[in-house]
Amino acid sequence: MLYLTSKSTWTIVDNAPCDPSNLNNLWLVGLINAAPHIASALLGCWLSDPLNNYFGRRGTIFVAGGFCLFSVIGSGCSQTWYQLFITRILLGIGMGCEASVVPIYAAENVPASIRGGLAMSWQLWTAFGTFLGFCSAFIPAVPLVIGIYFCPESPRWYMKKGKYAEAFQSLCRLRNTPLQAVRDLYYVHAQLIGEAAIIGKSTYLTRFVELFTIPRVRRATLASFTVMIAQQMCGINIIAPYSSTASKQAGSDRLHAPLASFGFGLVNFVFAFPAVWTIDIFGRRGLLLFTFPNMAWTSLATGSCFLIPESSKAHLGLIATFIYLFAAFHSPGEGPVPPTYSAEVFPLSHREVGMSWAVAMCLFWAAVLSPTWPRMVAATTPTGAFGFYAGLNVTALVMIFLWVPETKQRTLEELDYVFAVPTAKHMKYQATKALFSVSASAGVRNRSVSHQGKKI
Repeated sequence: MLYLTSKSTWTIVDNAPCDPSNLNNLWLVGLINAAPHIASALLGCWLSDPLNNYFGRRGTIFVAGGFCLFSVIGSGCSQTWYQLFITRILLGIGMGCEASVVPIYAAENVPASIRGGLAMSWQLWTAFGTFLGFCSAFIPAVPLVIGIYFCPESPRWYMKKGKYAEAFQSLCRLRNTPLQAVRDLYYVHAQLIGEAAIIGKSTYLTRFVELFTIPRVRRATLASFTVMIAQQMCGINIIAPYSSTASKQAGSDRLHAPLASFGFGLVNFVFAFPAVWTIDIFGRRGLLLFTFPNMAWTSLATGSCFLIPESSKAHLGLIATFIYLFAAFHSPGEGPVPPTYSAEVFPLSHREVGMSWAVAMCLFWAAVLSPTWPRMVAATTPTGAFGFYAGLNVTALVMIFLWVPETKQRTLEELDYVFAVPTAKHMKYQATKALFSVSASAGVRNRSVSHQGKKI
Protein backbone atom coordinates (compact mmCIF):
# COMPACT_ATOMS: atom_id res chain seq x y z
CA MET A 1 0.00 0.00 0.00
CA LEU A 2 1.65 3.23 -1.15
CA TYR A 3 0.83 6.76 -0.23
CA LEU A 4 2.38 10.11 -1.13
CA THR A 5 4.34 11.82 1.59
CA SER A 6 4.15 15.56 1.88
CA LYS A 7 6.94 17.48 0.19
CA SER A 8 6.92 20.01 3.02
CA THR A 9 7.87 17.26 5.44
CA TRP A 10 11.09 16.56 3.58
CA THR A 11 11.74 20.15 2.37
CA ILE A 12 12.00 18.95 -1.24
CA VAL A 13 12.14 21.53 -4.01
CA ASP A 14 9.05 21.61 -6.24
CA ASN A 15 9.22 19.37 -9.32
CA ALA A 16 12.50 17.76 -8.25
CA PRO A 17 12.89 14.11 -9.39
CA CYS A 18 12.34 12.92 -5.79
CA ASP A 19 9.44 15.31 -5.14
CA PRO A 20 6.35 13.18 -4.27
CA SER A 21 4.14 15.62 -6.19
CA ASN A 22 6.35 15.43 -9.28
CA LEU A 23 4.25 14.31 -12.27
CA ASN A 24 6.41 11.24 -12.98
CA ASN A 25 6.23 10.15 -9.35
CA LEU A 26 2.46 10.56 -9.28
CA TRP A 27 2.11 8.17 -12.21
CA LEU A 28 4.72 5.80 -10.73
CA VAL A 29 2.87 5.48 -7.43
CA GLY A 30 -0.34 4.86 -9.35
CA LEU A 31 1.33 2.22 -11.54
CA ILE A 32 2.72 0.27 -8.57
CA ASN A 33 -0.62 0.39 -6.77
CA ALA A 34 -2.31 -0.84 -9.96
CA ALA A 35 0.20 -3.65 -10.65
CA PRO A 36 -1.82 -6.46 -8.96
CA HIS A 37 -4.94 -5.38 -10.82
CA ILE A 38 -3.09 -5.31 -14.15
CA ALA A 39 -1.68 -8.81 -13.64
CA SER A 40 -5.04 -10.15 -12.45
CA ALA A 41 -7.00 -8.73 -15.36
CA LEU A 42 -4.54 -9.76 -18.07
CA LEU A 43 -3.29 -13.10 -16.74
CA GLY A 44 -4.44 -14.30 -13.32
CA CYS A 45 -8.18 -14.41 -13.99
CA TRP A 46 -7.79 -16.26 -17.29
CA LEU A 47 -5.54 -18.92 -15.75
CA SER A 48 -8.34 -20.04 -13.44
CA ASP A 49 -10.23 -21.95 -16.17
CA PRO A 50 -7.35 -24.27 -17.20
CA LEU A 51 -6.20 -24.60 -13.58
CA ASN A 52 -9.74 -25.58 -12.57
CA ASN A 53 -9.82 -28.11 -15.37
CA TYR A 54 -6.66 -29.89 -14.19
CA PHE A 55 -6.54 -29.30 -10.44
CA GLY A 56 -10.15 -28.67 -9.41
CA ARG A 57 -11.39 -25.85 -7.19
CA ARG A 58 -9.25 -26.80 -4.18
CA GLY A 59 -6.07 -27.19 -6.19
CA THR A 60 -6.52 -23.85 -7.92
CA ILE A 61 -7.11 -22.10 -4.59
CA PHE A 62 -3.93 -23.69 -3.22
CA VAL A 63 -1.84 -22.55 -6.20
CA ALA A 64 -3.30 -19.04 -5.97
CA GLY A 65 -2.64 -18.95 -2.24
CA GLY A 66 1.01 -19.80 -2.87
CA PHE A 67 1.38 -16.81 -5.17
CA CYS A 68 -0.30 -14.56 -2.59
CA LEU A 69 1.88 -15.89 0.21
CA PHE A 70 5.35 -15.71 -1.30
CA SER A 71 4.85 -12.53 -3.32
CA VAL A 72 4.17 -10.46 -0.18
CA ILE A 73 7.41 -11.79 1.32
CA GLY A 74 9.18 -10.59 -1.82
CA SER A 75 7.46 -7.21 -1.55
CA GLY A 76 8.77 -6.81 1.97
CA CYS A 77 12.31 -7.54 0.79
CA SER A 78 12.17 -5.23 -2.25
CA GLN A 79 14.84 -2.53 -2.43
CA THR A 80 13.79 -0.71 -5.60
CA TRP A 81 10.51 0.32 -7.18
CA TYR A 82 10.84 -2.17 -10.05
CA GLN A 83 11.47 -5.06 -7.64
CA LEU A 84 8.31 -4.04 -5.81
CA PHE A 85 6.47 -3.79 -9.13
CA ILE A 86 7.49 -7.35 -10.13
CA THR A 87 6.45 -8.87 -6.79
CA ARG A 88 3.10 -7.09 -7.01
CA ILE A 89 2.64 -8.50 -10.52
CA LEU A 90 3.11 -11.99 -9.04
CA LEU A 91 0.65 -11.10 -6.29
CA GLY A 92 -1.84 -10.10 -8.96
CA ILE A 93 -1.59 -13.49 -10.69
CA GLY A 94 -2.55 -15.25 -7.47
CA MET A 95 -5.17 -12.65 -6.64
CA GLY A 96 -6.86 -13.06 -10.04
CA CYS A 97 -6.99 -16.86 -9.78
CA GLU A 98 -8.28 -16.71 -6.24
CA ALA A 99 -10.93 -14.08 -6.95
CA SER A 100 -12.19 -16.15 -9.89
CA VAL A 101 -12.49 -19.51 -8.14
CA VAL A 102 -13.19 -18.95 -4.41
CA PRO A 103 -16.71 -17.46 -4.88
CA ILE A 104 -17.54 -20.31 -7.29
CA TYR A 105 -16.28 -22.90 -4.80
CA ALA A 106 -18.40 -21.35 -2.04
CA ALA A 107 -21.52 -20.98 -4.20
CA GLU A 108 -21.38 -24.58 -5.44
CA ASN A 109 -21.04 -26.12 -1.99
CA VAL A 110 -23.90 -24.54 -0.04
CA PRO A 111 -27.73 -24.82 -0.16
CA ALA A 112 -29.71 -22.09 -1.93
CA SER A 113 -31.33 -20.78 1.28
CA ILE A 114 -27.99 -19.67 2.78
CA ARG A 115 -25.84 -19.45 -0.36
CA GLY A 116 -25.58 -15.67 -0.31
CA GLY A 117 -24.44 -15.43 3.29
CA LEU A 118 -21.81 -18.15 2.99
CA ALA A 119 -20.61 -17.19 -0.49
CA MET A 120 -20.12 -13.57 0.57
CA SER A 121 -17.89 -14.72 3.43
CA TRP A 122 -15.09 -14.57 0.84
CA GLN A 123 -15.55 -10.79 0.64
CA LEU A 124 -15.96 -10.56 4.41
CA TRP A 125 -12.57 -12.14 5.00
CA THR A 126 -11.09 -10.20 2.10
CA ALA A 127 -12.06 -7.08 4.05
CA PHE A 128 -10.45 -8.64 7.13
CA GLY A 129 -7.31 -9.33 5.07
CA THR A 130 -7.30 -5.70 3.93
CA PHE A 131 -7.56 -4.67 7.57
CA LEU A 132 -4.68 -6.95 8.54
CA GLY A 133 -2.76 -5.80 5.46
CA PHE A 134 -2.19 -2.46 7.17
CA CYS A 135 -0.31 -4.50 9.80
CA SER A 136 1.11 -7.40 7.76
CA ALA A 137 0.10 -8.67 4.32
CA PHE A 138 1.72 -12.03 5.13
CA ILE A 139 -0.81 -13.03 7.79
CA PRO A 140 -4.03 -13.59 5.74
CA ALA A 141 -2.42 -15.90 3.15
CA VAL A 142 -1.18 -18.49 5.67
CA PRO A 143 -4.57 -19.92 6.85
CA LEU A 144 -5.77 -19.99 3.23
CA VAL A 145 -2.95 -22.24 2.04
CA ILE A 146 -3.26 -24.54 5.08
CA GLY A 147 -7.05 -24.59 5.48
CA ILE A 148 -7.96 -25.46 1.88
CA TYR A 149 -6.29 -28.87 2.34
CA PHE A 150 -9.03 -29.88 4.81
CA CYS A 151 -11.97 -28.76 2.64
CA PRO A 152 -13.98 -31.06 0.34
CA GLU A 153 -13.84 -30.60 -3.42
CA SER A 154 -16.83 -29.06 -5.18
CA PRO A 155 -19.32 -31.87 -5.97
CA ARG A 156 -20.39 -30.03 -9.13
CA TRP A 157 -16.80 -30.08 -10.38
CA TYR A 158 -16.59 -33.82 -9.69
CA MET A 159 -19.81 -34.39 -11.65
CA LYS A 160 -18.57 -32.24 -14.49
CA LYS A 161 -15.61 -34.63 -14.69
CA GLY A 162 -17.88 -37.70 -14.46
CA LYS A 163 -16.70 -38.62 -10.94
CA TYR A 164 -20.11 -39.27 -9.38
CA ALA A 165 -18.87 -41.42 -6.49
CA GLU A 166 -16.51 -38.68 -5.32
CA ALA A 167 -19.28 -36.11 -5.82
CA PHE A 168 -21.61 -38.10 -3.56
CA GLN A 169 -18.94 -38.38 -0.86
CA SER A 170 -18.35 -34.64 -1.04
CA LEU A 171 -22.09 -33.92 -0.82
CA CYS A 172 -22.38 -36.19 2.21
CA ARG A 173 -19.84 -33.95 3.97
CA LEU A 174 -21.69 -30.81 2.90
CA ARG A 175 -25.29 -31.87 3.65
CA ASN A 176 -27.00 -32.99 6.85
CA THR A 177 -28.16 -36.38 5.57
CA PRO A 178 -27.33 -38.80 2.72
CA LEU A 179 -30.89 -38.29 1.44
CA GLN A 180 -30.21 -34.58 0.88
CA ALA A 181 -26.95 -35.51 -0.81
CA VAL A 182 -28.75 -37.88 -3.21
CA ARG A 183 -31.37 -35.23 -3.95
CA ASP A 184 -28.78 -32.61 -4.91
CA LEU A 185 -26.74 -35.17 -6.83
CA TYR A 186 -29.71 -36.00 -9.03
CA TYR A 187 -30.69 -32.35 -9.41
CA VAL A 188 -27.24 -31.36 -10.71
CA HIS A 189 -27.08 -34.48 -12.90
CA ALA A 190 -30.35 -33.57 -14.63
CA GLN A 191 -29.11 -30.04 -15.22
CA LEU A 192 -25.83 -31.29 -16.70
CA ILE A 193 -27.72 -33.51 -19.15
CA GLY A 194 -29.80 -30.51 -20.25
CA GLU A 195 -26.72 -28.32 -20.72
CA ALA A 196 -24.90 -31.02 -22.68
CA ALA A 197 -27.87 -31.44 -25.04
CA ILE A 198 -27.92 -27.70 -25.79
CA ILE A 199 -24.23 -26.75 -25.71
CA GLY A 200 -22.34 -29.99 -26.25
CA LYS A 201 -18.56 -30.11 -25.98
CA SER A 202 -16.63 -26.87 -26.26
CA THR A 203 -13.13 -25.43 -25.99
CA TYR A 204 -11.92 -22.57 -23.82
CA LEU A 205 -12.16 -20.12 -26.73
CA THR A 206 -15.61 -21.40 -27.72
CA ARG A 207 -16.92 -20.97 -24.19
CA PHE A 208 -15.58 -17.42 -24.09
CA VAL A 209 -17.31 -16.53 -27.37
CA GLU A 210 -20.53 -18.11 -26.11
CA LEU A 211 -20.56 -15.63 -23.22
CA PHE A 212 -21.83 -13.14 -25.80
CA THR A 213 -23.70 -15.36 -28.27
CA ILE A 214 -25.96 -17.68 -26.21
CA PRO A 215 -28.88 -15.52 -24.96
CA ARG A 216 -29.14 -17.04 -21.47
CA VAL A 217 -25.37 -16.78 -20.93
CA ARG A 218 -25.21 -13.30 -22.48
CA ARG A 219 -27.74 -11.98 -19.95
CA ALA A 220 -25.66 -13.41 -17.13
CA THR A 221 -22.57 -11.80 -18.66
CA LEU A 222 -24.28 -8.40 -18.75
CA ALA A 223 -25.54 -8.68 -15.18
CA SER A 224 -22.17 -9.80 -13.79
CA PHE A 225 -20.36 -7.10 -15.77
CA THR A 226 -22.72 -4.48 -14.33
CA VAL A 227 -22.15 -5.39 -10.69
CA MET A 228 -18.41 -5.73 -11.25
CA ILE A 229 -17.94 -2.42 -13.09
CA ALA A 230 -20.05 -0.78 -10.39
CA GLN A 231 -17.39 -1.93 -7.92
CA GLN A 232 -14.98 0.49 -9.62
CA MET A 233 -17.53 3.21 -10.30
CA CYS A 234 -18.34 3.51 -6.60
CA GLY A 235 -14.75 4.54 -5.82
CA ILE A 236 -13.83 2.03 -3.10
CA ASN A 237 -10.71 0.87 -4.90
CA ILE A 238 -9.58 4.48 -5.12
CA ILE A 239 -10.28 5.42 -1.52
CA ALA A 240 -8.74 2.26 -0.02
CA PRO A 241 -5.24 2.46 -1.60
CA TYR A 242 -5.05 6.23 -1.19
CA SER A 243 -6.77 6.64 2.16
CA SER A 244 -3.46 7.69 3.74
CA THR A 245 -2.91 10.23 0.99
CA ALA A 246 -6.42 11.62 1.41
CA SER A 247 -5.82 11.95 5.15
CA LYS A 248 -2.59 13.85 4.56
CA GLN A 249 -4.31 16.13 2.07
CA ALA A 250 -6.95 16.74 4.71
CA GLY A 251 -4.26 17.92 7.13
CA SER A 252 -3.25 14.77 9.01
CA ASP A 253 0.43 14.27 9.91
CA ARG A 254 2.68 11.38 8.85
CA LEU A 255 1.96 9.43 12.04
CA HIS A 256 -1.84 9.62 11.98
CA ALA A 257 -2.36 9.23 8.21
CA PRO A 258 -1.61 5.45 8.28
CA LEU A 259 -3.84 5.15 11.35
CA ALA A 260 -6.67 6.60 9.26
CA SER A 261 -6.13 3.77 6.75
CA PHE A 262 -6.17 1.30 9.63
CA GLY A 263 -9.52 2.69 10.77
CA PHE A 264 -10.86 2.52 7.21
CA GLY A 265 -9.95 -1.18 7.01
CA LEU A 266 -11.57 -1.85 10.37
CA VAL A 267 -14.84 -0.16 9.37
CA ASN A 268 -14.82 -2.03 6.06
CA PHE A 269 -14.52 -5.35 7.90
CA VAL A 270 -16.97 -4.74 10.76
CA PHE A 271 -19.80 -3.45 8.57
CA ALA A 272 -19.50 -6.42 6.20
CA PHE A 273 -20.93 -8.70 8.90
CA PRO A 274 -24.61 -7.66 8.50
CA ALA A 275 -24.55 -8.85 4.88
CA VAL A 276 -24.12 -12.45 6.07
CA TRP A 277 -27.82 -12.31 6.99
CA THR A 278 -29.23 -9.47 4.87
CA ILE A 279 -27.97 -10.80 1.53
CA ASP A 280 -30.40 -13.75 1.73
CA ILE A 281 -33.22 -11.68 3.27
CA PHE A 282 -33.26 -8.53 1.15
CA GLY A 283 -31.44 -10.05 -1.80
CA ARG A 284 -28.41 -9.06 -3.86
CA ARG A 285 -30.31 -6.50 -5.92
CA GLY A 286 -32.00 -5.00 -2.88
CA LEU A 287 -28.71 -4.38 -1.07
CA LEU A 288 -27.21 -2.69 -4.12
CA LEU A 289 -30.20 -0.41 -4.66
CA PHE A 290 -30.06 0.63 -1.00
CA THR A 291 -26.32 1.25 -0.65
CA PHE A 292 -25.48 3.07 -3.91
CA PRO A 293 -27.51 6.23 -3.16
CA ASN A 294 -25.84 6.39 0.24
CA MET A 295 -22.37 5.98 -1.25
CA ALA A 296 -23.18 8.80 -3.69
CA TRP A 297 -24.06 11.35 -1.02
CA THR A 298 -21.20 10.36 1.30
CA SER A 299 -18.72 10.77 -1.61
CA LEU A 300 -20.17 14.19 -2.38
CA ALA A 301 -20.06 15.16 1.29
CA THR A 302 -16.42 14.04 1.57
CA GLY A 303 -15.40 16.20 -1.36
CA SER A 304 -17.38 19.17 -0.04
CA CYS A 305 -15.60 18.98 3.32
CA PHE A 306 -12.29 19.72 1.61
CA LEU A 307 -13.66 23.24 1.08
CA ILE A 308 -13.65 23.81 4.84
CA PRO A 309 -10.51 25.78 5.84
CA GLU A 310 -7.73 23.53 7.14
CA SER A 311 -7.42 25.73 10.20
CA SER A 312 -10.86 24.57 11.32
CA LYS A 313 -11.05 21.52 13.58
CA ALA A 314 -14.05 20.33 11.60
CA HIS A 315 -11.98 19.98 8.40
CA LEU A 316 -10.17 16.72 9.16
CA GLY A 317 -12.88 15.31 11.42
CA LEU A 318 -15.70 15.64 8.88
CA ILE A 319 -13.60 14.26 6.02
CA ALA A 320 -12.69 11.17 8.07
CA THR A 321 -16.31 10.78 9.21
CA PHE A 322 -17.76 10.76 5.70
CA ILE A 323 -15.02 8.45 4.37
CA TYR A 324 -15.83 6.00 7.17
CA LEU A 325 -19.57 6.35 6.44
CA PHE A 326 -18.84 5.59 2.80
CA ALA A 327 -17.01 2.40 3.84
CA ALA A 328 -19.87 1.48 6.21
CA PHE A 329 -22.41 1.68 3.36
CA HIS A 330 -20.11 -0.09 0.88
CA SER A 331 -19.30 -3.08 3.08
CA PRO A 332 -22.78 -4.68 3.32
CA GLY A 333 -23.72 -3.92 -0.31
CA GLU A 334 -21.34 -3.42 -3.21
CA GLY A 335 -18.57 -5.09 -1.22
CA PRO A 336 -19.93 -8.67 -0.95
CA VAL A 337 -22.51 -8.73 -3.75
CA PRO A 338 -20.40 -8.64 -6.98
CA PRO A 339 -18.30 -11.80 -6.38
CA THR A 340 -21.27 -13.67 -4.89
CA TYR A 341 -23.59 -12.65 -7.72
CA SER A 342 -21.10 -13.36 -10.51
CA ALA A 343 -20.35 -16.82 -9.13
CA GLU A 344 -24.07 -17.69 -9.21
CA VAL A 345 -25.37 -16.47 -12.52
CA PHE A 346 -23.50 -18.61 -15.06
CA PRO A 347 -24.43 -22.22 -15.93
CA LEU A 348 -21.92 -24.86 -14.86
CA SER A 349 -20.59 -25.23 -18.40
CA HIS A 350 -19.53 -21.57 -18.49
CA ARG A 351 -19.03 -20.85 -14.80
CA GLU A 352 -15.22 -20.70 -14.78
CA VAL A 353 -14.77 -18.61 -17.91
CA GLY A 354 -17.76 -16.42 -16.98
CA MET A 355 -16.35 -15.69 -13.54
CA SER A 356 -12.93 -15.05 -15.09
CA TRP A 357 -14.51 -12.50 -17.42
CA ALA A 358 -16.37 -10.77 -14.59
CA VAL A 359 -13.35 -10.53 -12.29
CA ALA A 360 -11.06 -9.48 -15.15
CA MET A 361 -13.40 -6.61 -16.01
CA CYS A 362 -13.52 -5.52 -12.38
CA LEU A 363 -9.76 -5.58 -11.93
CA PHE A 364 -8.99 -4.16 -15.38
CA TRP A 365 -10.91 -1.01 -14.60
CA ALA A 366 -9.31 -0.93 -11.16
CA ALA A 367 -5.95 -0.96 -12.98
CA VAL A 368 -7.13 1.89 -15.21
CA LEU A 369 -8.48 4.02 -12.37
CA SER A 370 -5.69 3.56 -9.79
CA PRO A 371 -2.95 5.36 -11.77
CA THR A 372 -5.33 8.21 -12.64
CA TRP A 373 -6.35 9.12 -9.08
CA PRO A 374 -3.21 11.06 -7.99
CA ARG A 375 -3.25 13.01 -11.24
CA MET A 376 -7.02 13.59 -11.03
CA VAL A 377 -6.69 15.02 -7.52
CA ALA A 378 -3.83 17.25 -8.66
CA ALA A 379 -5.85 18.52 -11.65
CA THR A 380 -9.37 18.83 -10.18
CA THR A 381 -8.69 19.07 -6.40
CA PRO A 382 -10.08 16.47 -3.96
CA THR A 383 -13.49 18.16 -4.13
CA GLY A 384 -13.74 17.64 -7.88
CA ALA A 385 -12.41 14.06 -7.70
CA PHE A 386 -14.86 12.93 -5.00
CA GLY A 387 -17.69 14.73 -6.78
CA PHE A 388 -16.85 12.84 -9.97
CA TYR A 389 -17.18 9.50 -8.18
CA ALA A 390 -20.44 10.62 -6.58
CA GLY A 391 -21.82 11.02 -10.10
CA LEU A 392 -20.53 7.58 -11.07
CA ASN A 393 -22.38 6.08 -8.09
CA VAL A 394 -25.64 7.50 -9.42
CA THR A 395 -24.88 6.13 -12.89
CA ALA A 396 -24.14 2.68 -11.44
CA LEU A 397 -27.44 2.78 -9.54
CA VAL A 398 -29.38 3.21 -12.79
CA MET A 399 -27.43 0.40 -14.49
CA ILE A 400 -28.14 -2.00 -11.63
CA PHE A 401 -31.83 -1.09 -11.57
CA LEU A 402 -32.20 -1.92 -15.27
CA TRP A 403 -29.82 -4.84 -15.86
CA VAL A 404 -29.43 -6.88 -12.66
CA PRO A 405 -32.15 -9.49 -11.84
CA GLU A 406 -32.56 -10.88 -8.32
CA THR A 407 -31.07 -14.33 -7.57
CA LYS A 408 -31.77 -14.92 -3.87
CA GLN A 409 -33.33 -18.17 -2.57
CA ARG A 410 -32.92 -20.02 -5.87
CA THR A 411 -30.66 -22.96 -6.63
CA LEU A 412 -27.91 -22.46 -9.18
CA GLU A 413 -29.88 -24.60 -11.61
CA GLU A 414 -33.11 -22.61 -11.14
CA LEU A 415 -31.35 -19.43 -12.24
CA ASP A 416 -31.66 -20.66 -15.83
CA TYR A 417 -35.31 -19.56 -15.62
CA VAL A 418 -34.37 -16.14 -14.23
CA PHE A 419 -31.97 -15.43 -17.10
CA ALA A 420 -34.34 -16.83 -19.70
CA VAL A 421 -36.22 -13.50 -19.53
CA PRO A 422 -35.06 -11.17 -22.33
CA THR A 423 -33.15 -8.09 -21.19
CA ALA A 424 -35.54 -5.67 -22.91
CA LYS A 425 -38.52 -7.27 -21.18
CA HIS A 426 -36.77 -7.08 -17.81
CA MET A 427 -35.90 -3.40 -18.35
CA LYS A 428 -39.46 -2.56 -19.36
CA TYR A 429 -40.86 -4.30 -16.29
CA GLN A 430 -38.44 -2.52 -13.94
CA ALA A 431 -39.01 0.90 -15.51
CA THR A 432 -42.81 0.61 -15.47
CA LYS A 433 -44.45 -1.93 -13.17
CA ALA A 434 -41.70 -2.42 -10.55
CA LEU A 435 -40.88 1.28 -10.19
CA PHE A 436 -44.50 2.40 -10.01
CA SER A 437 -45.48 -0.42 -7.66
CA VAL A 438 -42.83 0.80 -5.20
CA SER A 439 -44.13 4.37 -5.53
CA ALA A 440 -47.73 3.20 -5.08
CA SER A 441 -46.93 1.16 -1.98
CA ALA A 442 -45.08 4.14 -0.48
CA GLY A 443 -48.11 6.35 -1.18
CA VAL A 444 -50.46 3.88 0.48
CA ARG A 445 -48.18 3.71 3.51
CA ASN A 446 -48.09 7.52 3.80
CA ARG A 447 -51.88 7.78 3.53
CA SER A 448 -52.26 5.10 6.20
CA VAL A 449 -50.01 7.04 8.56
CA SER A 450 -51.96 10.23 7.79
CA HIS A 451 -55.30 8.58 8.57
CA GLN A 452 -53.97 7.18 11.80
CA GLY A 453 -52.82 10.66 12.78
CA LYS A 454 -56.28 12.08 12.16
CA LYS A 455 -57.86 9.39 14.33
CA ILE A 456 -55.49 10.21 17.15
